[in-house]
Amino acid sequence: MTTLAPPAGAVRTPGPHRGAGESRWRRRAPLLPALVFAIIVTQLPFVATLVLSTLHWNILRPGEESFAGLANYGVVFTDARLRAAVVNSVVLTVSVVLLSLVVGLVLAVLLDRKFIGRGLARTLLIAPFLVMPVAAALLWKHAIYNPTYGLLNGTLNGIAQLFGDRGPTIDWVSTFPMAAVVIALVWQWTPFMMLILLAGLQSQPGEVLEAAKVDGASGVQTFRYMTLPHLRQYMELGILLGSVYVVQTFDHIFTITQGGPGSATTNLPYEIYLTMFRKYEYGEAAAAGVVVVVGTIVVATFALRLISSLFREEVGR
Repeated sequence: MTTLAPPAGAVRTPGPHRGAGESRWRRRAPLLPALVFAIIVTQLPFVATLVLSTLHWNILRPGEESFAGLANYGVVFTDARLRAAVVNSVVLTVSVVLLSLVVGLVLAVLLDRKFIGRGLARTLLIAPFLVMPVAAALLWKHAIYNPTYGLLNGTLNGIAQLFGDRGPTIDWVSTFPMAAVVIALVWQWTPFMMLILLAGLQSQPGEVLEAAKVDGASGVQTFRYMTLPHLRQYMELGILLGSVYVVQTFDHIFTITQGGPGSATTNLPYEIYLTMFRKYEYGEAAAAGVVVVVGTIVVATFALRLISSLFREEVGR
């Protein structure tokens, strides 16, 4: 048997494995600059923070830096101020997320109905989420909570004057510090929850609701037994993403209360700020930051898994 040689000028094609590999690299090559940028911006600072967390380093004592090992992490988990900051972070996050979820659900149900001016109402309700956090905190601190010219005291004084009495002058921030921060954050994060839940309501099949109506189900029964189970994954998504963001709150604490009175509203990010820029304990602040990042990554992992399952369910419909 004789082997036929390929004709002159014929182009040899690469094997299937080599061609597939080159094709994959061609697709991924444009992403390399973004990957390098992300590593430089996020991973290198985190590695530097890890290294810093293993040092005894106080800027007020130059030249006395030493290796601390895991001692700074021991301080993070045993320090009374940090434990109080953890409790405040949990209280603040749970309160803001749950209240935002409930109010956002009510607003989403209202906006899911057709009425005149619905587009304008949606725009106005979304607006608080678009305000910068510092600007929102300043708005609540001075325009609403201020004991002299704030909207709350002005409204109470106006109502009291109708009955011939002089209204109270309440320093809302000093008297109810945690509630003041929670209400300001709920005002800003409710639109976020509303948008997620509104998307869930609009993805609900209309024929299912029509069938329930034909079968004689009331509006309350339809909402309880059909709409709420349908919104479960959207509510879980809102809770997880809201927790990731709210636990990092710094602007409202710094602007409205500065952690006070005492340490009544000091959460973990603000306590890290105090450790770094008031106590100048760089190692302890870095260790606390690593703990917060690890906790956030754990929550974010659950959030990403939930998003993936939600997308898979939508694709399968």
